[in-house]
Amino acid sequence: MLIDADAMLGRHPRRDVGAGTVTQALADMDRFGIAEALVTHSWSWLHDPHRGNLRVADLTAAEPRLRPCWVLLPDTCGETEHFITNALEHGVAAVRAYPADHGYDLAGPDAAPVLDALAEAGLPLLLDAPQITWPAVETVAAARPALSVVVGGLGYRLLRQAAGVLTRTTNVHLGLANLSSHCGLEWLVERYGSRRLVFGTGAPARDRAESITRLLWSELDDADVALVGAGNIRNLLRQEARAA
Repeated sequence: MLIDADAMLGRHPRRDVGAGTVTQALADMDRFGIAEALVTHSWSWLHDPHRGNLRVADLTAAEPRLRPCWVLLPDTCGETEHFITNALEHGVAAVRAYPADHGYDLAGPDAAPVLDALAEAGLPLLLDAPQITWPAVETVAAARPALSVVVGGLGYRLLRQAAGVLTRTTNVHLGLANLSSHCGLEWLVERYGSRRLVFGTGAPARDRAESITRLLWSELDDADVALVGAGNIRNLLRQEARAA
């Protein structure tokens, strides 16, 4: 069982990775043995978060294997009023942030109200490492122990920075998409336990086979593979169900 916590619908404007349709996403998931996925829409990232959020909710409404993941903004300009209430009404399973690309400080006072509401609702927060600094991740997580933060897209040679944050927090988790350090997955599980890792592919911008190979060909035992592959994200999403 694999649940992809890092996937996207919609065409990517800079990479030839397909049209980003629901049909294509499901076919690729079937090909790679992925049971479910949390999906954001590319519009929410690169165009208009509000329109993209509504679009992904509409696209996934009739497809139980795809769960919508909305993109948040601070409500300083008024375009995301009642964001959490609307997200829960649309069955949103998690929320993603792009603070670098969208031009705000996630750890600053402007984003604090929506993050507080996110923690209260029990919705996990997903981030890509290039979008935020590790001190900011720690600030956000330490101020809200009930908020689960998943940082993906680590790339290469970032484990030293991530390790300190993992040591000092209990609610920060790492995603597998582009976890490129050699034997980094095994080292993280040995040091912090498998419950701090969440399976995600970064599809379609990244090849799904990358994260799958990293997990299934790792030296982890079957119980750890099962937790990383699906169990951990299910547990994080259960927080949402309990809060609701």
